[in-house]
Amino acid sequence: MAPLFHSKRVPEPGYFLVIDNWKKQAAADGRDVIDLSVGASDLPPPKEALEELRAASHDPGTYSYCLKNKTMPLLEAACAWFKRRYNVPLDPSSEALSLVGSQEGLAHLLLATTDPGDSVLMLDVAYPSYWGALKIAGVKPVFLPLSADGLPDFCRVPAADAASCKVVLLNYPNNPTTTTADDSFFERTINFCKHHGLLLIHDNPYVDQVYSGRASSPLALPGGRDVCVELFSFAKSFHLAGFRLGFALGNASAIAALESVKSPVDFNQYLGIQRMGIVCLNLPDERVKADAQIWHERAARLVSKLGDVGWELSMPKSGMYLWGRLPPGCGTDDLSFCQSLVASEGVALSPGRGFGPGGFGHVRFALVAPVDRLEDAAARIGRFIAQQNK
Repeated sequence: MAPLFHSKRVPEPGYFLVIDNWKKQAAADGRDVIDLSVGASDLPPPKEALEELRAASHDPGTYSYCLKNKTMPLLEAACAWFKRRYNVPLDPSSEALSLVGSQEGLAHLLLATTDPGDSVLMLDVAYPSYWGALKIAGVKPVFLPLSADGLPDFCRVPAADAASCKVVLLNYPNNPTTTTADDSFFERTINFCKHHGLLLIHDNPYVDQVYSGRASSPLALPGGRDVCVELFSFAKSFHLAGFRLGFALGNASAIAALESVKSPVDFNQYLGIQRMGIVCLNLPDERVKADAQIWHERAARLVSKLGDVGWELSMPKSGMYLWGRLPPGCGTDDLSFCQSLVASEGVALSPGRGFGPGGFGHVRFALVAPVDRLEDAAARIGRFIAQQNK
């Protein structure tokens, strides 16, 4: 038998690979697949950003390795953006770092701030890459108890659990649940982290997808810079998912550790893509607010149409997703439900178990199709539900 050259920390293949095979098979069988399984925005990137990339591609100054000094214009723009948004100044040289997407940043930040055998306080439902990042870092999840509003209740965290952990990992607005958190919640979180000596990692790629008002930032609150690192992405706010660009802001010690871990791994993103990011961060806020209203409209329309076929889902306050339990009469096996749905009707959803143990019996819709396609998807789902209830 050939040897397996695998570390014990290699994650299992994710559910998105499984779903991708289902979609390929459905298309091969002649289905018109409506893919609502992956949260990759279908909206166009800002034209100004694309023009900047085009110009940068003809600039020889962008062709070489991009060390820290060359990332400073992006980091300065990121800190200026945060100052405009939250009126909190940050030092771009010590409290900011360029990322090759926030997903990369989270994986390396866990490696930089934990040791194998440590634990992380988090929810039992989370973006799928979190679980792989935990395994690579060799750390274990400890699940947070929830209060009636669906947010973590830090008063109910056992002292032994807090003592075993190095990090609190949160994500609001949340993927997949779309739950939002306010300043009051993050004030409690900061106090908890300070009391127990924990780092708060707040993954914040959906900061611009609240339907009204402004998303809260723990880093912007008193004491936030002492215990918090926030991760931001250009994928959701500016529809640049494939360009892999993000940035980390926050606690200088954690940022320095993250930089040290990244330095032997990558030389940062291509400078032309960083210039795209600078352009995006300087766009008027009205641009991202208009995009948020597109997600709002799509969510409202799909919730309404699914309700018409007997599947009642809650209307979210943010985000590009719907999240809910399987419809009546369709059992509790989310994996089987999603496989059968794409095979018979060509509608691809994400099974909830891919988001963690709390996701069993749930599914996630990504609102990444125009309204007419979402209405078509709802009609097909209605046929599928009716067939299951015969």
